[in-house]
Amino acid sequence: MSSTSRAFNLLQKWCIPSSKVPVRSTRRALGFIPAINGMRSSSVCFAHELLSPTGEIVKDGGKKSTVVLSHSPKAEKVLNNQGVGAFQKLPMVMPAIDILSSAQRKARNVSPTKGIANIAKRERNKAAKQLDTLMKELAVPLRTYIENFPNKKYLHPYECSLIELTFGDGNYEQILGRVDSLRKKLISVGKEHASLCAQSSTKREAEERLGEGLKKVQEAFNQGKNALDDLLYVAKSLRAMPVIDPHLPTLCLVGAPNVGKSSLVRILSSGKPEVCNYPFTTRGVLMGHIMLNYERFQVTDTPGLLRRHEDDRNNIERLTLAVLSHLPTAVLYVHDLSGDCGTSADDQFFIYKEIKEKYSNRLWLDVVSKCDLLEDSSTSACISNELDRYKAFGPEGAIPVSVTSGMGIEELKAKVYQLLLSQMTQIPAKEG
Repeated sequence: MSSTSRAFNLLQKWCIPSSKVPVRSTRRALGFIPAINGMRSSSVCFAHELLSPTGEIVKDGGKKSTVVLSHSPKAEKVLNNQGVGAFQKLPMVMPAIDILSSAQRKARNVSPTKGIANIAKRERNKAAKQLDTLMKELAVPLRTYIENFPNKKYLHPYECSLIELTFGDGNYEQILGRVDSLRKKLISVGKEHASLCAQSSTKREAEERLGEGLKKVQEAFNQGKNALDDLLYVAKSLRAMPVIDPHLPTLCLVGAPNVGKSSLVRILSSGKPEVCNYPFTTRGVLMGHIMLNYERFQVTDTPGLLRRHEDDRNNIERLTLAVLSHLPTAVLYVHDLSGDCGTSADDQFFIYKEIKEKYSNRLWLDVVSKCDLLEDSSTSACISNELDRYKAFGPEGAIPVSVTSGMGIEELKAKVYQLLLSQMTQIPAKEG
């Protein structure tokens, strides 16, 4: 019998079919995150066959193995029909050091197959099994992450915009690709050195090859662990983003930076945004809720907009445009004509005209804030044009309010309630 045949027979003795790998140990290592559509992720097995997530066997033929990561048609349908809220379903990503420590501990506890009397055979059997266990315990969590992080093409357009604006175009996919490359590298290195262990002729040789294999697998993991650190950051960032229910009437506060949007959110809703006297206090989309007459509504505070071409806007400003573009919101546009916000009334006028024209199909309410700081304009002799009138009174029909004095707040709440009731009639009923 050739040496290759003997090695293959030895591998057959210790190869553990993936269907028999205890799910309990995987749960402890991962915190166990169920895969899409209730499917459990099969553990990767050191053999000439691997199971894909859909249950399909991928023939290896002795070459470098790959795991098919395609979703089943049924899983794709589930993904394609999901609304917003995908970020709250992300798997819990373990820190790289915890994944490695857990895998090393489990590999050390692996014993040789019972019934092998020959010392050399028993040692090489144990060495090969330990390397296989280390490889699986490192690779399986990575595959779970890849399968359970959503594909952008199945996300709601609003959530897709949030990913691009938060991490940059293409970086999300790049991070997942790096995690998958690390997984493939671990499988390749683990299989190579487990095979060498299985071909050892003496106990000492098996021990030496085991030590070398464990070192190489750990080196491969450490070289690529930055991808896991990046994925952990992505998961934390996305999970912290507010969930907006597209089936609830939503009021979106829009305006230049520091015009008082956050103060109005505190007055109108349960949201508690940071309120400071400097631009871009709001660096993301903040969410609050209004309860009026037993009806529940949403309120979003968005980053301020500056006067510049749309292509020149930064990602903070584009978050505001993403909310307006992809979510069925009513608009509460806030103007500050006191000169206190840092954006001139002239610039606010042109920003307002641009946004009002672009989103003219939205239900709309204008508010002039900080009215306690305004001079009395009621005796203005002559207002020659639209800009001058705006600088004196704001847009036609705007409600003057002051959070400090309470002026106009009750009128604003009543108008907001009527606006949200009107929006309720325009939102399609939630299916199911």
